[in-house]
Amino acid sequence: MAGRDGRRRSVLKMRTVAGQVFLLQVAIVVLLVAAASAALVLQGRTDSDREARNRSVAVAETFANSPGIQAALKNPNPAEVLRKPAELARERSGVDFIVVLNTDGIRYTHPIPDRVGKKFVGNLKPALEGHVITEKITGTIGPLVQAVVPVFDASGKVVGMVSAGITIKRVSAVVEDEFPLLFGAAAGVLVLTMGGTALVSRRLRRQTHGLGPTEMTRMYEHHDAVLHAVREGVLIAGGDGRLLLANDEARRLLDLPADVEGRSVTELGLDPNTGNLLGSGRTATDEVHPVGERLLAISQRPTDQDGGPPGSVTTLRDTTELQALTGKADVARGRLRLLYDAGTEIGTTLDVARTCEELTEFAAAHFADFATVDVVEAVLRGEEPATVVMDMRRTAFSGPDEDTSLYPLGELIHLAQATPVSDAVVNGEAILVADLAAFSGWHKQRPERARKLVDEEGIHSMITVPMQARGVILGVVTFWRSAGSEAFEGEDLSVAEELVARAAVSVDNARRYTREHTMAVTLQRSLLPRGLPDQSAIDVAYRYLPAQAGLGGLGGVGGDWFDIIPLPGARVALVVGDVVGHGLHAAATMGRLRTAVHNFSTLDLPPDELLFHLDELVARIDQDEAVDGVDAAVTGATCLYVIYDPVSGNCTMARAGHLQPVLIHEDGTAAFADVPGGPPLGLGGLPFESLEVHLPENSRLVMYTDGLVEDRHRDIDEGLDLLRETLSEQADRTPEEACDAVLQALLPEHPRDDTALLVARTRVLDGAHVADWEIPADPAAVGRLRADVTRKLTEWGLVEEAFTTELILSELVTNAIRYASGPIRVRLIRDRSLICEVSDHSSTSPHLRQAAGTDEGGRGLFLVAQFAERWGTRYSAQGKVIWTEQPLGNGESAFLGDSWDNLDV
Repeated sequence: MAGRDGRRRSVLKMRTVAGQVFLLQVAIVVLLVAAASAALVLQGRTDSDREARNRSVAVAETFANSPGIQAALKNPNPAEVLRKPAELARERSGVDFIVVLNTDGIRYTHPIPDRVGKKFVGNLKPALEGHVITEKITGTIGPLVQAVVPVFDASGKVVGMVSAGITIKRVSAVVEDEFPLLFGAAAGVLVLTMGGTALVSRRLRRQTHGLGPTEMTRMYEHHDAVLHAVREGVLIAGGDGRLLLANDEARRLLDLPADVEGRSVTELGLDPNTGNLLGSGRTATDEVHPVGERLLAISQRPTDQDGGPPGSVTTLRDTTELQALTGKADVARGRLRLLYDAGTEIGTTLDVARTCEELTEFAAAHFADFATVDVVEAVLRGEEPATVVMDMRRTAFSGPDEDTSLYPLGELIHLAQATPVSDAVVNGEAILVADLAAFSGWHKQRPERARKLVDEEGIHSMITVPMQARGVILGVVTFWRSAGSEAFEGEDLSVAEELVARAAVSVDNARRYTREHTMAVTLQRSLLPRGLPDQSAIDVAYRYLPAQAGLGGLGGVGGDWFDIIPLPGARVALVVGDVVGHGLHAAATMGRLRTAVHNFSTLDLPPDELLFHLDELVARIDQDEAVDGVDAAVTGATCLYVIYDPVSGNCTMARAGHLQPVLIHEDGTAAFADVPGGPPLGLGGLPFESLEVHLPENSRLVMYTDGLVEDRHRDIDEGLDLLRETLSEQADRTPEEACDAVLQALLPEHPRDDTALLVARTRVLDGAHVADWEIPADPAAVGRLRADVTRKLTEWGLVEEAFTTELILSELVTNAIRYASGPIRVRLIRDRSLICEVSDHSSTSPHLRQAAGTDEGGRGLFLVAQFAERWGTRYSAQGKVIWTEQPLGNGESAFLGDSWDNLDV
């Protein structure tokens, strides 16, 4: 290329803008084409590897899962059976080999016959464990990828393996065929680009060649105006290190004199680091250097690149204010992040103490060295303190060392008057003590503790913030910093206040929740049995556990209930029920249902009839609440009702949507009773059925609610199986021990549902304490009955009750002979009371009435009611039974005889 003087110039030494632009564009195009070619080659290799792996795995898995492969592996000569299918599959799939192996790695098939029966080369351990493995190796046919796939039998056991492999060369051949086209297209693009660039460069030379002195002067003036007007200092130094140009901003930033041009940059009076940078001419980008009271960001570039003159250009920016703002922004960002993290880590539970612990743990990890929380005791109980309280309980403490002079956990602290901490509580304002060693009044609470904190333990500053919500002081939070940490500053005070304010909301929510939880639990406890009633039919133990607070509904309070109801005839009724849902409504509904069961049980109804009446009651309750606009319906309540008769040992059960009870027999086997299932209470329309079973003495009957066996981490069937297995292991234990074992085995650490559990051990009344007679319908038989009854009572040692018993039975039997039909039976039972029963086949019940003075009859039942402690009527499928109970003078139970002397009751 010819220069302006007519001489040829080397292309590499072009100094015109047009020539340099031309070379730059050509270089960029060449680099782009080379990069694209290299990327395609690398991508082709990657695709080849991936394709080889995918094809080998697909072929191996297809052959391993093909029909008959399991049978072939079990064949006495698997190599002969698999050879042809393997070769056929290899040819059609395009892989280089398909090898079938046994679990010892011995080949059954191979494209090369002499390899059959030899050990396979490769990693087989993952395949033997049931996994697919691929690996890249170099074999006799070159680099290849092989996959090993396990073959499973019907039971899931690995019975063999299939390996398929393909060489990288076979897969990459397709990609390599495209390279000639790629390189040809790249060459064409390069030629076209170079031609276009040459045309543009030639035109640019023609356009710049005609510039005159005026235009060049104007360009210089504009350049000079811009250079001195910008808010960035510019220094240009020559190759000899002397300053050629300094704009106005550079003079101001470096405080340079007016005649600075021509002087060496090392003679400008700058600090050594800055002077060395300017004198070295090295490349620098935004290096921050202090110059006087300013912080300058210095960037420097040499000017001799691309054939330019030797020297350097340096730019200066004043970043003093920017650095200050950046520091403030970083601090503010850190504090916002701190408060955000506090919102996610504090208040995760509705528990006052745990929330305080979360606050101290977070503060000790991110804000202070030690943190303590003192809470008003009323808050811990869920109450709201009416006035400012100076007595507080140390509720939470966190720090690297628990052995400090700070008050220990659980200690009751009385805030001394006229101290900064007490003033902070009274005024509701936070305080900062930046230097504890000054002992400016904070130490008056406990001077000896204060001295140890400062002198021995190195704690040097503190912030105390009253914890308040809705204008009420709930407690005090104190943050401490010790040796090795910077003292608290004024800006830390606002962070501490915000941190405590957020925690105070969670503490107040937990306090209110505790109050509501206490009220609900109190209501629920008042609706559940307070103790075991006096009865002799069973030895029973029970447990009721509410759900973990915060996991269930309102305070975990639910609708589970249980009951033990003594019935006439020494019998007992056992009840377990569950109202679906949680909260006060469920607890109140549970109380209504429990009361209804008690009332229905006084009618001495069979279990299926009692559930029928209870179902109608629940349906009416639902209707009433629907009229009142109450959304929460009772529908979903379940119940299991059981009646046990210790005289006969018979047990009658019926259930309404409840889980089956567990029966533990004398031999220790546990099984679920097959009680016919009925719908939950309140649905109506379907009958209830009962199951009657005979329970020998010392049998166990276990009743429970679904909270015992249901868990979100466990299927209910698994829970039922675990319950049955646990009870089988506890067959020889007392009911109390069985309850403890069941709860320990089945309940999680934090149950999400309330649980009721009832374990009853049956007793059978000794036949010597029961007397039974069949009375003919003859008035003369009443006299013989009185004589028999007197003899039996004498035998029992109950002579004093003989007259009363004769009177009661005479009236009841006489009425039965006169008004009833069918056989008449009389039974005496000696239990905690003396029980008389007269049964007949009539369904007509006698009624107590007040006879007039002129009436000849009507006083019999009145006398019976006066002499008996209780009396009533119950109905059966055969008729009715009229019963009475008379107290025994010594209160002795028939179950406390010889057969129960060694029983752990």
